[in-house]
Amino acid sequence: MGGFGFYGKKGLPGVDLDELKGKLIVLEGTDGVGRSTHINLLKLWLENHGHAVLDTGMTRSALVGDSLKSAKEGHTLGRTTMTLFYATDFADRLENEMIPALRAGFVVLTDRYIFSLMARAMVRGADPEWIREVYEFALKPDIVIYLRANIEEVVTRVIQNTGFNYWESGMDLHLGEDMYESFVEYQTRMLAEFDRMVDRYGFHVIEATSQVEEVFERIKSTVEPLLQLPHLQRTCSNMSPT
Repeated sequence: MGGFGFYGKKGLPGVDLDELKGKLIVLEGTDGVGRSTHINLLKLWLENHGHAVLDTGMTRSALVGDSLKSAKEGHTLGRTTMTLFYATDFADRLENEMIPALRAGFVVLTDRYIFSLMARAMVRGADPEWIREVYEFALKPDIVIYLRANIEEVVTRVIQNTGFNYWESGMDLHLGEDMYESFVEYQTRMLAEFDRMVDRYGFHVIEATSQVEEVFERIKSTVEPLLQLPHLQRTCSNMSPT
């Protein structure tokens, strides 16, 4: 019998929680904390231990993923429209990707979950109670790993890698004179929202300011008890295929 539950009383219609044999693992955090890197490392590590793995993330749904990406390119999305667009994307992925994989016994890794979506909405002025009700149909994950870094580290990493993005800089909120100022203010507010969620949702907090290998060792140590895996003292490079 699985240990899943919903955040609300009703949850997603037509889902028998007893049928869900897999595990749902979430990596959360702001831009620049290494979520994608660690999802990839975790997927490889789990597969090397014989687990079937599905990895997913925002804007990947077959129903609205492409439409959401196109709408964001225009920089004209209203705040409520964007919030509900993301909720639709999540609902489609939950129903048609995550739940079927969990029924089949997969480990489902997701790069962000409802927590990023709620944080984005609340930073944009959404009522916290309303946005929590929007996502009451969501499954409670087995583990939520919150990769946390201070704003200075986040800014440095983003500049060195992807650069600033209109929406991830909160440019629609007019928070600064330029994209840099807006990014700092927006991500500072996002960090504050995540920190407020830590106790409420039982996040496992891992500081993401160390080297990748050190952070990943902490992630493995968090995941191992869930999957009853033996702890292997190996670095990420040791795990890479030859």
